[in-house]
Amino acid sequence: MEALWPEGPPDAADASLSALLSKLRRALGPEALEGKAELHLVLPPEAWIDVEEAGVAVHRAESAVALGEWERAWAPGRTALYVANRGFFAGVRGAEERRRWLEDVRLRALECVGTVRLRMGSTEVAAAERAGRVLIEAAPFRESGYRLLMEALAARDNAAEALRVYDRLRVLLREELGVAPGAAAQDLHRGLLQQLDAVRRSG
Repeated sequence: MEALWPEGPPDAADASLSALLSKLRRALGPEALEGKAELHLVLPPEAWIDVEEAGVAVHRAESAVALGEWERAWAPGRTALYVANRGFFAGVRGAEERRRWLEDVRLRALECVGTVRLRMGSTEVAAAERAGRVLIEAAPFRESGYRLLMEALAARDNAAEALRVYDRLRVLLREELGVAPGAAAQDLHRGLLQQLDAVRRSG
């Protein structure tokens, strides 16, 4: 009752709760809910829990990305992203911690899927660029999104725009936290500057 009516139960709350539980039993099957005073959800052994699978899948994807096994990372990364994009009981109180956990899974899955698309190259680079932009919008202090976007832009011959992305990160971190970007972002920045210098010298 506290979860359903956090502002206080309605009149005849017992009857309202019983009606909801009856609908739930009809939807899930009478054997899925056990107990009366205390309820327990009983699922068959083969039940597939999407949120739990998302956590397992993103770990598999991250492991494959770390090893450079792009094809092996693709399917679990997509699975985790698909599940996490749906969210977790939006608007329901008491699920905030689980929602935060699933949002972290979503960001990690985006990193994996974006990285895989970048390494696959060709027509997938544009999708990697979109993933980088989504990451920056969702988590502006997460440097991985900026690095992904910078690499994707450079792969599409937009090195100057990639440098602007780095500058955006640099200014944000300096003004908000008083720190510089991490070593990986700085290395990528130096590589882009060298790339542009080489183009100028050859031109």
